[in-house]
Amino acid sequence: MRREYLSSDYLEKWADLNNVQRDGVNVHNTDDDKGHGIFADRSYPSSSAKPIVIVPPHLVLSLETLWIYAKSNRRLEGIFEAVGDYSRTARGAILIFLLLQITQDASAGSDRVTVSNPWTEYVRFVPPEGHLPTLWDEDARAAAVGTSLEAALSSKLRSLEREFAHLRNSTASIAWCQSCWWNSGEEGLCFRNWKEVDSIYRSRALDLPGTGHAMVPYIDMANHASGDDTVALYETDADGNAVLVIREGKILKMDDEVTITYGDDKGACEMLFSYGFIADSMTSARELFLNLDVPDDDPLKLAKNSIARSPPGLKLFESGGSVDWDSDFVWLVCINKEDGLDFRLLQTVDGERELKMFWKDEEISRESNLQNLLKEEQLWDVFHLRAIVTLQSRVEEQLLALQKDKASISSVYELAKDEYPYCQTMKLRQLEEKLMLQAYEDFENKVPDLNQLLGPSAILMLT
Repeated sequence: MRREYLSSDYLEKWADLNNVQRDGVNVHNTDDDKGHGIFADRSYPSSSAKPIVIVPPHLVLSLETLWIYAKSNRRLEGIFEAVGDYSRTARGAILIFLLLQITQDASAGSDRVTVSNPWTEYVRFVPPEGHLPTLWDEDARAAAVGTSLEAALSSKLRSLEREFAHLRNSTASIAWCQSCWWNSGEEGLCFRNWKEVDSIYRSRALDLPGTGHAMVPYIDMANHASGDDTVALYETDADGNAVLVIREGKILKMDDEVTITYGDDKGACEMLFSYGFIADSMTSARELFLNLDVPDDDPLKLAKNSIARSPPGLKLFESGGSVDWDSDFVWLVCINKEDGLDFRLLQTVDGERELKMFWKDEEISRESNLQNLLKEEQLWDVFHLRAIVTLQSRVEEQLLALQKDKASISSVYELAKDEYPYCQTMKLRQLEEKLMLQAYEDFENKVPDLNQLLGPSAILMLT
């Protein structure tokens, strides 16, 4: 499905028509490759508390407003009902709504699918976020091999494929969907379109106070800056308007860019995954997530994977000059039946059979509870050392994968037509390698201490 775009030069007219109030700011292109941005066209004193942008509530896309809107739009309501629970999430409802506006924009004459609204035109100011990894080509995605982005991107693409298949299967029997989306050849809806609306949502959605996840036109043109460089905050005022206000103590000069924060605590991988860039100010990966697998020779592997409620992996993160870790799943990986772990199929009150986890005949509801019970055991130091060795081995495995293809990826980067994904991925590789090397060293320092504490006779119990 082809799309047409409007220049940001017309955005101010759109804002005037839709009662988006601005006080001394406007949107235009940035000098770098960030696209659009909000800029001051006059100076503001540090004492200014008046909102610089006010967006009326009816323009804010949220789960609540979209379901209200669907009551007067039978085609939107029909899709919401067809896809079921998916439309009862903010993300699902917004993606479907955006898709309908893009379809409206791509249609003509009697084929128009819905009533035009302010967002029908606004989406024409919003090109797909091509810098997001889900829209990269295969060569660019290959540069992520060995980083934590590789697994996250693979999982996200599988999830998007499932969502798109669900949308198609759920709406195939709706006549206008069949005509406009599924039987229109190259003019119809394709997986690329679904990835595009997902990229628009992920890169622009805000956690709006009092509303939750939402999209706010005009304010979503603001770019990211972290820490003290963040100029403005988005809030909800007493009348339900979404407002942009200058941070206390900030002085804004003419032509300064008005920035917001997308999250100062986000790691490098999350920034690249969700927004398509790693801020220039980031000198550390901050955190990363690595998957963990139960060994194939573990007789309890199937039961462990079935019972697990926590993410199957470990999180590494910076903490006070060193690297710390968090993982509930690792205890399932390194604790066995011989230690006291067991699984049983029990019959529920309604006659169904349910898998339950036990530690020495005590039922456990979550993996985090298992760790608490292990701490009370005489062999806690043994269990703890097993976990450390397991995590250190996993970090070493990831480091080897990251370093293995470094030369070949560098050569591909030199020949790349679009350097941007490679520049960002190479930065991610450097930051994550630094974090994992520190984590490996920290694990290495813990192992001798635990070995000394345990003594030689206990080391045999590690396996």
